[in-house]
Amino acid sequence: NQAEERDQSMPACCSARYNLAVLAFFGFFLLYALRVNLSVALVDMVEPNTSLTKNTTSSVCPEHSSTLNVPRNTTGKKYSWDSDTQGWILGSFFYGYIITQIPGGYLASKIGGKFLLGFGIFGTSLFTLFTPLAADLGVGYLIAVRALEGLLPRSHGTSAAWCPPLGTVVSLPLSGLICYYMNWVYVFYIFGALGILWFFFWIWLVSDTPQTHRRISHTEREYILSSLKDQLSTQKSVPWEPMLKSIPLWAIVVAHFSYNWTFYTLLTLLPTYMKEILRFDVQENGLLSALPYFGCWVCIILSGQIADYLREKRNLSTVCVRKTFTLIGMIGPAVFLVAAGFIGCDYTLAVAFLTISTTLGGFCTSGYSINHLDIAPSYAGILLGITNSFATIPGMVGPVIAKLLTHHNTMGEWQTVFYIAASINLFGAIFFALFASGEVQDWAVSGYHMHRN
Repeated sequence: NQAEERDQSMPACCSARYNLAVLAFFGFFLLYALRVNLSVALVDMVEPNTSLTKNTTSSVCPEHSSTLNVPRNTTGKKYSWDSDTQGWILGSFFYGYIITQIPGGYLASKIGGKFLLGFGIFGTSLFTLFTPLAADLGVGYLIAVRALEGLLPRSHGTSAAWCPPLGTVVSLPLSGLICYYMNWVYVFYIFGALGILWFFFWIWLVSDTPQTHRRISHTEREYILSSLKDQLSTQKSVPWEPMLKSIPLWAIVVAHFSYNWTFYTLLTLLPTYMKEILRFDVQENGLLSALPYFGCWVCIILSGQIADYLREKRNLSTVCVRKTFTLIGMIGPAVFLVAAGFIGCDYTLAVAFLTISTTLGGFCTSGYSINHLDIAPSYAGILLGITNSFATIPGMVGPVIAKLLTHHNTMGEWQTVFYIAASINLFGAIFFALFASGEVQDWAVSGYHMHRN
């Protein structure tokens, strides 16, 4: 028909909408890279055995290789931060991050997503450039800079759900290589400079709406506006009271909190575990720490295809698919995470179990993670802000608790860390399975056509 012919005739390459998609993708990609690069750099920033009252790791696991790779550049300054201090540093990003989750959507409606995301990444990149200076001034300055990075608001979108694993996959090994061949300070200089460069392209090429875009063609502008005219929500106000009393919403909150406890614990501490327990050097550390997140990225893509197939071709209900994928994506990682703590110094098996654990977590993207859209399509952004506020708490306290429990970096201490994360994951999976819904809630249907799956 005419609509399909118009869709096929619209150019894709170099179009305004594809420029936006590509730049937004790299923007969220950089945000996650800027968040996690400290996890690898910190391993190289701290003086050896500072966090240990006694070096017990050497009696647990020997060097995994007969050839010891010595970093080519050892000029980076070392700091005598103990284990507790490292935990506060690793969690500091989330102290600011939690504050702007819900206000972020409101700010986007007032100043526009272009400037919110643009200046959010610009500010984060700028503070990243100042990270080496802050570390030199003192740990308090470093924590403050990282908290300010987290405080900067960003807009949420579909790209944000896809880019974190990719940002991590690239950032972790690249940070390890930079530490190995150059100096840990360049981890922050390089990623910070990339963020600043991205910002100029974003401001130059992107507009908040098709109407205000300076370089969009008339044909593409009309195409976008006509495509969106039937998708605009008629909602006028937010039903806060029934929303906050909604059990299906709290099922998502509990699942999101529980999943993030494991996710953030590994995200911030996996490089430390790789070094202190499995005894990998900084170059191997970054590469192997990224492997689980590459698996997670692949799993996200495949699980989305499988979920759509089950709903559309096998006629499984939405709630059945969401609960099944959440159970797989939370119980599976819990099992393999606990197993990773009990295989001793089998380096291959340890890396394999940690990779499988994080990979299976990708199923949650088609489970609780997308459930916001199922229960309240018109308020999905607000729901994400609410659930993400609670889900940020593990990023704040998880690394601190883990570091408190691993003063001596023994296998037994790390088993406790894995036990706690697995138990929280298991609880979240069961709670979601009991109370989640796949239908649009009554409080969310005003002005919206009810559908039941």
